[in-house]
Amino acid sequence: MMGMSQKNETTALIIALLATASILGGGYFWLQSQCAAGQEFFFCGSGKSPQKSPTSGSASSPLPPPPSPQGVVSFAPPTSIPSGTTIRINGSTSMVQINQALKAALTAKFQGVEVLTNAQGSDRGLEEVARGAIDIAAVSRPLTESERSQGLASSPIVRDAIAVVVGVKNPFAGGLTTTQVKDIFTGKITSWSEVGGSAATIQVINRPPISGTYQSFRQEVLQGGEFGTGSNFQMMDRDATTPILRVLGLNGISYATYSQIANQKTVRAIAIEGILPSEPNYPWQRTLYYVYKEPASEAVKAFMGFVSSSDGQEAIFRANEELQK
Repeated sequence: MMGMSQKNETTALIIALLATASILGGGYFWLQSQCAAGQEFFFCGSGKSPQKSPTSGSASSPLPPPPSPQGVVSFAPPTSIPSGTTIRINGSTSMVQINQALKAALTAKFQGVEVLTNAQGSDRGLEEVARGAIDIAAVSRPLTESERSQGLASSPIVRDAIAVVVGVKNPFAGGLTTTQVKDIFTGKITSWSEVGGSAATIQVINRPPISGTYQSFRQEVLQGGEFGTGSNFQMMDRDATTPILRVLGLNGISYATYSQIANQKTVRAIAIEGILPSEPNYPWQRTLYYVYKEPASEAVKAFMGFVSSSDGQEAIFRANEELQK
């Protein structure tokens, strides 16, 4: 009986170990699948591999991969930052919330450090970081070959969706196809009646060309085509989401980073091909980046190292979570 009991206990132990290994292995392969599917977070690589982006045409990640022959550099999380250090950031309005969350977390942990943030558009941020006026550009598009040739390097931070939006009082209650959106923003479709709505003229509210979101939308949604210029088009003077949302009215349409409008009560995101931007298979997603000039300064190393730390990743997660409640 004693031998039988020991045999049963051994069998049970083996089964338990196999089950545990299965669970751990499943978790590992789940994380790897997220990285392979384009979830470009710091945990997806060691920083030694070339920068990885999903291929264009993937339902969950249509942006072209940002080439980076040197790969993404990994910065060690700082254990200390000298008091009096100032870190200057400018760029995309799409990253305002992330910038603010990281600023709050970093300055709370490292006393005497100042983080100055601005949001004047991706192109403005890239121009300033290239000439050394700021330390880091927050951008909503990949770097071009010309920008990389200036010594600029990028690190992917998080993925987000580009939402097509209308005012909450807009009588159009349906969804749109990718072709219909393209035709609206190129000026081919000018009336809501052409997409199942009323006979009212569609008022297209556009961002200025300095906007990274403008450039991503043009590349992905318009497939490199030009925006319309008809009388029903209005281009805003600056790259800011709030003024756009205010002028949508009953017949306006525009686009914005989803995290910026997810919690807004005055606008509604339109389903594209029946899919809302909150869903993982939404067709228009893009990667948001931090860009710096090589060789990285001590301020850049400290900030980027903090971004990759558990405190930094939690700040980014909380910022997106709060916006999408």
